[in-house]
Amino acid sequence: MKYPEILSLEQVLAQLDQFDAIIDARSPCEYALDHLPGAINAPVLDDAQRITVGTMYKQVGSFEAKKLGAALVAKNIALHIETLWLEHPREWRPLVYCWRGGNRSGAMAHILSKVGWPVAQLDGGYKAFRAHVNAALEQAPALHFKVICGTTGSGKSRMLEVLAAQGAQVLDLEQLAAHRGSVLGGLPSQPQPSQKAFETAIWNCLRRFDPGQPVFVESESKKVGNLRVPAALMETMRSADCIAMSLSRADRVRLLLEDYQHYTGDAAALNEQLTYLTPLHGRERISRWQTMANAGEMAALVEELLAEHYDPAYLRSIDRNFIRYQQAQSLTLAAIDDGAFLAGARHLIASAR
Repeated sequence: MKYPEILSLEQVLAQLDQFDAIIDARSPCEYALDHLPGAINAPVLDDAQRITVGTMYKQVGSFEAKKLGAALVAKNIALHIETLWLEHPREWRPLVYCWRGGNRSGAMAHILSKVGWPVAQLDGGYKAFRAHVNAALEQAPALHFKVICGTTGSGKSRMLEVLAAQGAQVLDLEQLAAHRGSVLGGLPSQPQPSQKAFETAIWNCLRRFDPGQPVFVESESKKVGNLRVPAALMETMRSADCIAMSLSRADRVRLLLEDYQHYTGDAAALNEQLTYLTPLHGRERISRWQTMANAGEMAALVEELLAEHYDPAYLRSIDRNFIRYQQAQSLTLAAIDDGAFLAGARHLIASAR
């Protein structure tokens, strides 16, 4: 076998989980926007260097730019070998890619192959992978979804976590989007990924599911925070079987106080988010809610938000958006402790067989 081995995207996808490493040779900014699942970033040119070489190419000439680029690429690849891969055995088999599968990944793959590693290079690079993800997500997934519905605070996200821990197939869109799906759903310590990265994460989950087993998912809207759920997936979810999950109002309040401590413990942050509800509820009501937050009346505030904002919005939308909701399987939990969720998850798994 001659190395580097140039592989088509189809060949790479057939063995994507079998490479010892997937190396993204693009710049850190390109990598941060999106990358192949599991890839590490080992740029042959960092962001500043890429701009410098590109500027020289336009203003001075290709020959001078290539000389500088070659020197920088050689130094960077040498540093990566020394700091990341020096201890790897001869059998270590990485996949290397860049934007189009050209100069950047070619330079890295060439040097790694000269070391003696059986390196593979993705022909077409990230651009080919992105085209595949786009095309795949335009198709309705051939999967049997079980959509967990329920008003805010009914424990849908917790149930997905417990279902996954019990071995069920779960598509947790809120986890992939780093957002809880409402005006208060942002996670202060975790920004949302890019739209492309969100779609790649969805694709990566869908490709691993067994079509013969159900996939549990939450009844999301078309957007999770600032990110759009792919239309074909959304349509499939909205026509799927539903599970109507419920808790008592008191338990819902307790659960939300636990899950939203980053807001319930920070009145200023909570009040900033509440301002986004002003067009729906008017300044007077928002001001009253903000006063309650400042006074530490969080349980009472959460209960009012459920009664006056979240529940009415949910009831207006659920029947319209999920066409099988009227035939939903009911699941009522008597408590919000671990045992109650575990029992509920096991019941759902057993009933889905």
